[in-house]
Amino acid sequence: MNAAFPLVPWPTAVEPRDGELAFPAAHVVSPEPLRWTLLAAELLTPLGVSVTGGGPEALAEGAPAPDGVVVELRLEDSADRSAGGEAYVLDVRDDGITVTAPEPAGLLHGLRTLRQLVTPRATVPTVVVRDAPRYPWRGLTLDIARHWFGPAVLRRVVDLAGSYKLRVLHLHLTDDQGWRLEIPSRPGLTERSGRTQVGGEVPPGERGWLTVEEYRELQDYAAARFVEVVPEVDLPGHTNAATHAYGELRPDGLPTPLYGGIEVGFSQLWADNPATEPFVRDVLGDVAAMTAGRYVHVGGDEALTLEAGEYARLVGLALDAVRAAGKTPAAWQEAATAAVEPGTVLQFWDPRADAAPLLRAAAAGARFIMSPASHAYCDMKYDADHPIGQDWMGLVELRDAYGWEPSTALPGLPPEAVEGVAAALWTETIVTTDHLFSMLLPRLPALAEVAWTPPSGRDWASFRARVAEHARTWDAEGWAYHPTRQVAWP
Repeated sequence: MNAAFPLVPWPTAVEPRDGELAFPAAHVVSPEPLRWTLLAAELLTPLGVSVTGGGPEALAEGAPAPDGVVVELRLEDSADRSAGGEAYVLDVRDDGITVTAPEPAGLLHGLRTLRQLVTPRATVPTVVVRDAPRYPWRGLTLDIARHWFGPAVLRRVVDLAGSYKLRVLHLHLTDDQGWRLEIPSRPGLTERSGRTQVGGEVPPGERGWLTVEEYRELQDYAAARFVEVVPEVDLPGHTNAATHAYGELRPDGLPTPLYGGIEVGFSQLWADNPATEPFVRDVLGDVAAMTAGRYVHVGGDEALTLEAGEYARLVGLALDAVRAAGKTPAAWQEAATAAVEPGTVLQFWDPRADAAPLLRAAAAGARFIMSPASHAYCDMKYDADHPIGQDWMGLVELRDAYGWEPSTALPGLPPEAVEGVAAALWTETIVTTDHLFSMLLPRLPALAEVAWTPPSGRDWASFRARVAEHARTWDAEGWAYHPTRQVAWP
């Protein structure tokens, strides 16, 4: 591992050539010139590299010399397909740059790696990088229910997640404090519970929820960068926004008051209420119909007022509703006590809980996303004096985010049951965009390396040296970050 190459996540193999290529301008050659020129410009322009593009004819004999270093993107079936098309080879030579991959996602990963190699002098070291990810699910869970963050901020989050080769943006859209997605069959959810958040109402001028069209546009934006949006409707707890909007979801028929606090576990649905099943099926059916991706997350956590049998019935109803709508269900680890079918995704977050139901679910064919709060929760404070964040699971400094192993995070879980890793940012105390990015950076890159790079390729001393060089890009993008003392920043 060579810390002179500031690559995060660290690739499978790095083969230096001991040269340097001047890189003030790039000419991207690809079968889809407009698409790839725009993506390359998005990555390279903030670093001072001008970008033009064209089709393969630019390389034909006798064609005019392109303006800038030729960056050729090649889709080749001979490239490694063991990583679901995400593998790539980046070849930087004295006479040009080539990115080869079996599928477009790999091409973009190669361009992202190239971006990380650009020096402040607008040069690139000559090198061959061969790479493929360890896990397919590499994600970020983002809560926009406690505090609202709108489409413009979410697009910036997609850019950040994508820059570290994450493939999933899981949006926590509903909670006690607010409901953040328009539901055609239940318009009252946003009409009555869309403008509230922790401490009161969303800022003036903000709507407080995503319309159907905004949700589609966000998914399109993410998909163009090979990021899949996974929506979460949290059931059967965390439902005060729902019961405020529709009092018939309660046995007494009375809407609950608005809630602007941060306590959890007090709200619920009722399995025997005649209004419950139509509500769950209609809402999850609408969300599934609006979602282009494969998954719908049904929550299932912290339903502390429900006894086990009723909880299992309600979670089973939600899982069945998602399957009936043609999607694969995902849920928090507590849902392991319900009827779990093969392929169901469970997100592990609380290492204090009894592992037995989770191991039984794994034996039944469940897949696991590893998000242990002691390592992956980016809303935990960096240190005791940090002005924002919480500390109920302790402090999570950068080394804590980096120094763990997903395959052993849940003792007894077969390593082959691990589908991937997700960071999580809950927003009870996250009010501004700078708050949001500073809690993710630099921990999100650490978690991205945990998700991408096998243990044999990870090294804390190397990582802290490599990630320090990324502050220049974060500044160029306007992404606030926390200058932890665990890193010697430039």
